[in-house]
Amino acid sequence: MQTRELDAAAVHALLAAAVAAPSIHNTQPWRFGLDPDSGTVQVRADRRRRLPAADPLRRAQHMSVGAAVFNLRVAAEHLGWVPVVRLRPAADDPDLLATVQLTAPTTDVQLSLRELYEAVERRHTSRMPFTGRPVPDPVVTEMTGAARAEGAHLDVPDIMGTRRLLHLTEAAEIRNATDPASTDEMRTWVTPPGERTPYGIPLTALGPQDASGRMPVRDFTGVLPVPRLPAVRFERHAQVALLWTSHDRPEDWLRAGQALERVLLTATRRGVRTSMLHQAMEWPDLRAAMAAPDRGSGVPLARASAVMGRKHGNWTGLAGDFAMKH
Repeated sequence: MQTRELDAAAVHALLAAAVAAPSIHNTQPWRFGLDPDSGTVQVRADRRRRLPAADPLRRAQHMSVGAAVFNLRVAAEHLGWVPVVRLRPAADDPDLLATVQLTAPTTDVQLSLRELYEAVERRHTSRMPFTGRPVPDPVVTEMTGAARAEGAHLDVPDIMGTRRLLHLTEAAEIRNATDPASTDEMRTWVTPPGERTPYGIPLTALGPQDASGRMPVRDFTGVLPVPRLPAVRFERHAQVALLWTSHDRPEDWLRAGQALERVLLTATRRGVRTSMLHQAMEWPDLRAAMAAPDRGSGVPLARASAVMGRKHGNWTGLAGDFAMKH
């Protein structure tokens, strides 16, 4: 499908792609506006859906909005436009995080993102065990290139680095489970069966815990008086990836969100499942400890896990996002 007319069908396709982006606790913390005269979509933060306990600086909210901006770019190219993005374009309007102007392509423009469009709807967070088979190197290389194309970096640590990241995530999960503010906040965003809402995480979408205790998946059901799924054994060997940026500013958080979504859509397109492990990023000391030892003063911003596999095998990845201080 290609159109240069900004009609109702095109607007629907653009916004449907945008809201399919991942967001922390599925808060979907964004709002959209449209200027039909200039063909510009405005992307705003929705402060009503912030997470004071898990995300006091709104770093994860910016990353979530960045992921939505990337999906807008993908849909725009699918429809035949060239999206021109400006991040935080108005100093006097801090909630206006981005604008995406839809411009007509020239003959020499390559619409490289349109190939990811079919993956937008198929991408989802998997909370189930993976096989543990490694993702093929060419797929990892493609994902690494996807992060680089958005100004970020994707590192795949060795066995010791992976254990270290999972250990920090486990420490954060223990803190979250015993912190009243964190548990109350998580409870707010779990949707009971039968309740119809586009926000939050349906109780039926939550997965089991790892019976072996090796994989520190977030335990949403621990804060709810509901039957728990029986624990099962997750993959023995996790393959993780850490996404990082060179600076720690709001515009970098937005870039990190775009890079994360490009990586996730690339993985989905190649038949690889993904999931998020963000817990350590919610505690300043653990977030600081997420920086790789060889990065010196690097400070983690956010981290997402990519448990990747399906027909290509399984990959437990940590897409982390952290900044380097210079």
